[in-house]
Amino acid sequence: MSVQSISTGVASTIEEIQSLIGDRLSTALAVREHHGKDLSHHPLQAPDAVAFAESTEEVAAIVRICARNKTPIIAYGTGTSLEGHITAVQGGICVDVSNMNEILRVGQEDMDVTLQPGVTRKQLNEHLRDMGLFFPVDPGADASLGGMTATRASGTNAVRYGTMRENVLSMTVVMADGKIVRTARRSRKSSAGYDLTRLMVGSEGTLGIITEVTLRLYGIPEAISAAVCTFENLEGAVDTVIQTIQIGIPIARIELLDDVQMDAINKYSGLDYPAKSTLFLEFHGSDHSVKEQAEMVQDLASENGGGDFQFATSTEDRSKLWQARHDAAHSCNALRPGCVLWATDVCVPISRLAECIHETKKDLATASMPAPLVGHVGDGNFHLCFIIDPDKPEEMAEAQTLNGRLIDRALDMDGTCTGEHGVGLGKIAYMEREHGEGISVMRAIKKTLDPDNIMNPGKIISMN
Repeated sequence: MSVQSISTGVASTIEEIQSLIGDRLSTALAVREHHGKDLSHHPLQAPDAVAFAESTEEVAAIVRICARNKTPIIAYGTGTSLEGHITAVQGGICVDVSNMNEILRVGQEDMDVTLQPGVTRKQLNEHLRDMGLFFPVDPGADASLGGMTATRASGTNAVRYGTMRENVLSMTVVMADGKIVRTARRSRKSSAGYDLTRLMVGSEGTLGIITEVTLRLYGIPEAISAAVCTFENLEGAVDTVIQTIQIGIPIARIELLDDVQMDAINKYSGLDYPAKSTLFLEFHGSDHSVKEQAEMVQDLASENGGGDFQFATSTEDRSKLWQARHDAAHSCNALRPGCVLWATDVCVPISRLAECIHETKKDLATASMPAPLVGHVGDGNFHLCFIIDPDKPEEMAEAQTLNGRLIDRALDMDGTCTGEHGVGLGKIAYMEREHGEGISVMRAIKKTLDPDNIMNPGKIISMN
């Protein structure tokens, strides 16, 4: 689609920022287009200009200019979000923090790290490897850690290590008026005042721009073993997951992929797994505890119709297995080349997981398009990826209906409209039903911290 021309009234903002950072402000069409579209199905909406910031102080100066002129501001990391978080629905200035990519300090004794928001998860773990430490949160994309914080991201390790909510200790944020705020100290706990860190984790750039993050780190386990287990039916795989969690096996990863998703992975990655419901699993601990965990889950799987475990113990084999899992979204193109992908997710209490997946698969059985199912099911979170023919608008309409039914189903089960993708544009319509009067509290927070609604407007909640 065509990109809108530069918005009326933004010219003076652009001129002021250009005088501040020179040629690191771009109004080139290609640059604006690149920063107006993420990995989602939401259409391109470009900003009026892109400012490539290099420090907290520079971000603050840019924000102060935008605040004075009431110009919208959208933060940008790697552009890998899945609900239109970075689209410039009202134009404005995109602040790209990808050049702010330094790891500022590693506290080996405290097992924490402070870094700039443009550092990616893979970059961080490469830096930490020789120290015997790692950061576990791993969404499919090599996302920026600032973006992961802003969307409250999760990943395959969440069942053992938690999400970004549990792993962010503190951050530095530039607020809507240009003030620079540190949300907390590095101590592992505090009861001193409101929890500003948790307020900012998941705020999607609507309250401020994150310019530094302090994260919790973990020791690389003594032993790691991964396995794949195939099931004759989806119910057996889901029951194995639920039982594993309920009896307290400290599994590090337990991922569900349905038959459609396994077919896609085989075609995309050149693998030969059976095209059946499958669990990808990983165990962390000592040699003895890893062996014990694997045996316990193998027994549960066998009782539920699962086959023998195919183990991957070498680093190379494990990397190949988990790369195939992380490629799940990309692999959907192999089922239907040239189509549009619409990824959505929900999360429900683990006791309702089997019912929710069963009802969802019944819906998909009569759908005119494939929609592979994959999930971090150890914490009740799963995804669908609708593979839509762009020449058939009726398929987009059908996907909208199916997505709405999925979300309503999750909410009926006391779940959420999104477990980890975030709200962005795509889930705003469901926020009032999920939160009730809590929405009025969210609006009050937004109006207080961003009275002119310049911070990523049009995301998370409607201000009307």
